[in-house]
Amino acid sequence: MSKQREMVTNVPDRGYIFWPVGSGDSTTIVVDADTFVQVDLRHLACVDEDDDDPRMAVIDKLEEILPKVDGKPYLSVFVLTHPDEDHCRGFADLLGRVTIGDLWHAPRVFREFPRDLCEDAKAFRKEAKRRVAKIIANGGTATDGDRVRVIGYDDLLQEEDYKGFPSDLLSIPGSSVSELSGVECSDRFKAFIHGPFKDDCEGERNDTSVALQISLYDGEATAKALLFGDLCYAPIKRIFDFSDAADLEWNILLAAHHCSKSVMYAKGEGEAEESLKQDILDAFEAAAQSPGYIVASSAPIPATNDLGDNPPHAKAKHRYEEIVPDKFLCTQEHPNTETPEPIIFSLTENGLAYQEPGQAQEDQSNALAAAVSAARGTGTPPADRVGFGRHD
Repeated sequence: MSKQREMVTNVPDRGYIFWPVGSGDSTTIVVDADTFVQVDLRHLACVDEDDDDPRMAVIDKLEEILPKVDGKPYLSVFVLTHPDEDHCRGFADLLGRVTIGDLWHAPRVFREFPRDLCEDAKAFRKEAKRRVAKIIANGGTATDGDRVRVIGYDDLLQEEDYKGFPSDLLSIPGSSVSELSGVECSDRFKAFIHGPFKDDCEGERNDTSVALQISLYDGEATAKALLFGDLCYAPIKRIFDFSDAADLEWNILLAAHHCSKSVMYAKGEGEAEESLKQDILDAFEAAAQSPGYIVASSAPIPATNDLGDNPPHAKAKHRYEEIVPDKFLCTQEHPNTETPEPIIFSLTENGLAYQEPGQAQEDQSNALAAAVSAARGTGTPPADRVGFGRHD
């Protein structure tokens, strides 16, 4: 297979892209020129029909930036954190327009009644089952374009349809994955798996979200991002209670559930109303690295919320702003609500750099290199409704 990178302005050689898609998740991780990972998808075809819609049609953008394999855009891995529509909308379209080397998912996508899944979640499940059957028919071997990895504890592999499915394609919390669609990438990529936990597999759908620390490497430079899907306070707190400190470090924290207050406000035992859980904010702050950014993949955040409002929540934004080392950023406000641009971070041998809107990656790298050089010389360091339904 021959690959040819189609260059697009401001796509990092290695880094993270958070697309403005309203309240939904669409995160692209650029590992190298031939290797892209997509975590969740909210593709809005309606954007193509409305010039005034400030959100982005993500698949259109992916077609532009992905490498080409035999003339077709190639995505090494698609990760579905959980089968809510705001995390998989457009998957059927993506599958037709892009070659996907590997699918990663939690078992929950197979635990739902079909009537409880949107059409794109059904398409994902159908494709994952096709890949499982093909791997089993091939004696447990996976080939590019037919690979699948199950994330999390489950007894799924004991079921009849999964007899013969290789156990090394089941990755549990506490383990790491550095192979992307059959290619070992440990010198530049690692995904540490935080969840879902075994006893979350039958709980609320959001609590079954795949939770990851995604690390990128460039020589000795490292950038780490925490992606928690739609998890709320209890499972995130448990992750911090059980995980080693190094596996919780972050330069980028994607605010879970589209900047929901449920991450840090919850009902304690015996409490009639939810209260602030300062312990999780303290844990986030302790794990933050420099530089450090918090990203809300959401609609513009209101100044205040009424009781019962869906995310994003102003209270959550304020709490995040109290602990973030550098900047809190919202995808649909970046740099403004009329013409938002993707939030892009690039990693070079000099470290992680936030790509200011309108500033080229080379300029960012030069600025970072100058800051590093100066520091070394002085010995001083450089100073919508979210869930089951369709809501556009």
